[in-house]
This record gives sequence, structure tokens and C-alpha cells, in this order.
Amino acid sequence: MLSEISIRNVVLIEALDLELGPGLSAMTGETGAGKSIILDALGMATGARSDKGLVRTGADKARCVASFSIRSAHKVWDELDAADIDYDQNEDIVLRRTITSDGRSRAYINDAPVSVKLLAQIGQNLLEVHGQHDGRGLLDPSTHRGQLDRFGGHDNLLGKCAAVFETMKAAADDLEVLKSRQAKSEEDQAFFEHAIGELDRLAPGAGEDAQLAAERKLLQHAEGALGELRAAGDALGQDGTYETRIAQALAGLERVRAKIGDGGQSTAVTALKTAISALEKALLELEEARIAVTDAANVFTFEPGKLDRLEERLFALRAVARKYGVDVDGLQGLRQKFGDELLALEGYSENLAEAERALRQAQASYNRIADTLTKARKSAANKLDKSVVAELPPLKMDKAQFVSEITETQDGQFGRDQIRFLVSTNPGTAIGPLEKIASGGELARFALAIKVALAGAMSGSDQKVMIFDEVDQGVGGAVADAVGRRLAKLAKSAQVLVVTHSPQVAASADQQILISKSSKAGATLTHVTVLDANTRTEEIARMLAGKTVTDEARAAARKLLKAG
Repeated sequence: MLSEISIRNVVLIEALDLELGPGLSAMTGETGAGKSIILDALGMATGARSDKGLVRTGADKARCVASFSIRSAHKVWDELDAADIDYDQNEDIVLRRTITSDGRSRAYINDAPVSVKLLAQIGQNLLEVHGQHDGRGLLDPSTHRGQLDRFGGHDNLLGKCAAVFETMKAAADDLEVLKSRQAKSEEDQAFFEHAIGELDRLAPGAGEDAQLAAERKLLQHAEGALGELRAAGDALGQDGTYETRIAQALAGLERVRAKIGDGGQSTAVTALKTAISALEKALLELEEARIAVTDAANVFTFEPGKLDRLEERLFALRAVARKYGVDVDGLQGLRQKFGDELLALEGYSENLAEAERALRQAQASYNRIADTLTKARKSAANKLDKSVVAELPPLKMDKAQFVSEITETQDGQFGRDQIRFLVSTNPGTAIGPLEKIASGGELARFALAIKVALAGAMSGSDQKVMIFDEVDQGVGGAVADAVGRRLAKLAKSAQVLVVTHSPQVAASADQQILISKSSKAGATLTHVTVLDANTRTEEIARMLAGKTVTDEARAAARKLLKAG
């Protein structure tokens, strides 16, 4: 429900704050008083196309705020969630928009800055205007499918259709990916076969890079090390000179020991024994040292060409690693990966056939659901057409025709049907799109007839405030009374606002709002007054009698209000 409108500096309106109640509200007043300005301001707040021409002369900016009290089941909450807009379901949704005198526009939802596009998206879920000058209600053909589906109760079919369509779309995407790979599969296969052959010939081992690098470093320094080892061997006296000298020294000490004997524990005897033992040990260790140096020299003696062969292997491994963008230790894993890719390519034909089967199955399922949905829509369209046509005679449109046209379009989540409401307003005139054939008043009455026919299919999840502009244009008497009664009937399930010049329509309303204008300091200003019982009687009497209100007009007004 639209609970409140607040307008500042819009054309003739300096300041206006209007609270609205449920049911049917009628806006009345003399022509030019500013009723259309209020609709323009409301359109501005709900995202309709607006420009700086709405800014009141002398003001810096125009502003309109529209507050909506919404049922908890309404789908607009999902829209706010998707847009990441904070809200409290116990509080109104507040739409606000300002336009400056230089044409800049700002939009807000619950005080959060948003784009005008998002404001319009949310506004379209809350409000629809039916009239010649608003392109949102039935003038927007994109809404016709939703109207027919709600009338036919197609929610279950629509859910199934959307689910199957997504499955079909995913299957088509998978097939497209496989087909795109097919073009390069032969080239890829040749690449993988070549790379696998190259890696298999190299057969890199785990940790081989570090092992070869260490061995290369050893070989690079082997010649210098061998020279040092040979020099060490020479220093140890390979000719036996050191053994001869030590032997001579040992023989001399043995002669001394023979002369003095081994007896006694004198310090001299102990020292002599120690010296003899050390010389004997020196002879043994000297031999061990020569053997160790010789062994080391043998280790550093390598076969000719080994360094060249080692470097060739190391450089080959590193070159291939650079080629494929990995390190040498990653070549084994790369070989496994290439092998898996090659196996996948070899199984491509089978995968492609399976993807084609999956798409055919999904397409068949979609076709069944879409065909069922089309059939259901045709049945619903036939019933809707009859219901709308039955509503037209009382609205002085007994010669008019209404047809829900269903044409085939491309597959989509809502099926493959395009729905458009077509009308003919007079005998002999061609039937055509509703938004192109009907005049302002006719369009509003067609909208009223359609909405009355759809009233039983309205739900809380998509309920909108409905505004009818010029619905009583060119009619009076019994026709105006029929319009009023249908608006009142429609208002039992939704909030309805009507801009009217008809006393019969105004008398049918639950609330009547008088739009008037006055001059102040050379400026014309629009005012709004919510009428009470007495002032309402006077206003309807004015609508009946014109400028001079008579007692007869007042009596007739009271009679209309009682009947309404």
C-alpha cells in the first residue's frame, strides 16, 4: 500500500504531504489544478523518466518521497536482498528522488543511494499506472506475459520450465566447450605426443638436478684436487726415506735399551720405552697416511669425457624444464599431466557423443514443458479474452475487441511464447497492440476491465498499487457508475487511486482528495485536501452542478455517496 506521498517544489506544488488509506482513493478537482503533477511526482519517486522541467520555478531542486507499507510475502523483499538494500519488514519501504534545476538526479531507497534504474525496478514492483501518459502499466508489452500467467495460475509450470531451461542451457554450454576444443584437439594431441616422447627419452629421475649439479662441481675441481693429493703423497716420502730414518732412530733406541736392560722403574727406563713405542706407531701411521692419500687420488681420477657427458645431461634436463615452464624436479609430474591430457583427448569422441545425448534429452524435456505451457496459455488466453470482453459493454466499449495474442519466440526460462494484448475499439477497425490503438480514456478502461478480470488471480507476492488516469474520459451516467463500481470492486483486493472528473466514480471511493490551486505573490500553487463527509458532499455537488452548487446538486451528491 502507498501510505504517504511527500512532494517539494514540483512544478506548481511548493510543499505537499499526503497520507493515503487502503481501498479506493479518488483525486478530484478542476482541470489544471495539478492532479497530473502529483502523478508526475509519484512517477519521479518510483523511477519514471523525469527531467528538470519538474523543478518549480525559483527552486534549486524538486523532491518526491513515496512510502509503501508492504506485506511480508511480497517479492519486492527478494529484490531488495539482491540489491543489498537494508530494510525492516515492519517498516515502510521509502523511495526518494531529487532532481536539481540543472538536471542532475539522485535516487534513494531507504536512504541508501541507488541508481535510477534500480529505483525504477523496485518501483515497478510496487506501483503501476494505467493511462495514456505512462509507459509502465499495460502500455509495456513485456508485462503482458506475467498478467496472463497469473490469470492462468501457471506458477508450477513456470518453475518446471525455468529449471529444465537451465539444465538445457548448461548442457548446451558443455557441448559448446567440447566443440571448441575439437578444433584444436589434433594440434593438442600432436603436442602431447611429442612432449611425452621427449620426456620419456630423457627419463628424469627424482632429485637428479641437484645430484648432477653437485657431481659437476666435483668434476670441475677434480684436476686441482688430484694435483694437491699427489703433492701430499710426495711430501709423505713415497721413496721410503722417512721409514729408513725412523728405523735408524728405532734401532739406536733398541741398542740403548739392551745396554741398560728393562729392569727397574726409573724415569729414564720409562722415557726410553715411551720413545720406542712412539717410533713404532709413527711407522704404522705413516703407511696408513700414504694408503689414504693414494686412495683419495684414485677417487679423483675420472675417465676422460665424463664431465662433458654429465654437463650435456644436466643442460638437456634444464632446457626441457625451461621449455615447459617448470623446474627439473617438476618434469616427472608434467609427464603424468601430459599423459592424462592425452588420454582425455583420446576419449574426446565419447565425451562429445555423451554431451550431445545430454543436450537432446534436456531439449526434449524442455519441449514437453514448453509445449504444455503454451497449451495452458492458450486455454488461459481464451478465458481471459472472454472475461475482459464481458467487462467492456458496461464501460461503453461494447463494440471493442480484446485478444491475447500468443506468438512463438526463442526458447527461454519462461517458455517460448511472446504474449501481447491486442484491441480494436470500433467495428471495422483493425485489431492492433493495446498501447497503439487505445486512446487515453479507452486505455484506462481496458486496463480496468483487464484488472477486474485478473482480480481473482492477484496474490500478495506481486500485489501492486494501481493508479487509473482518465478512466472516465468521455463517459458519464451509467457508464461512469459502472467504472466506479469496478474500481471499488478492484480496491477490495488492492489499493487503487483514480484521477477522475466523474462524480459517480468519486462517490464510489473510500477516500476523496481535492486538488486545487491558488495564487500567492504572483505564483500559482497547488494544494491538496483530504475531504471529510461534509466537504466531500460539497465537492461532488460541484462536480455535478458546475460553478454554482444548488441544493438539488447537494441532494444528488448525498444520494451518490450513499449508493457508493
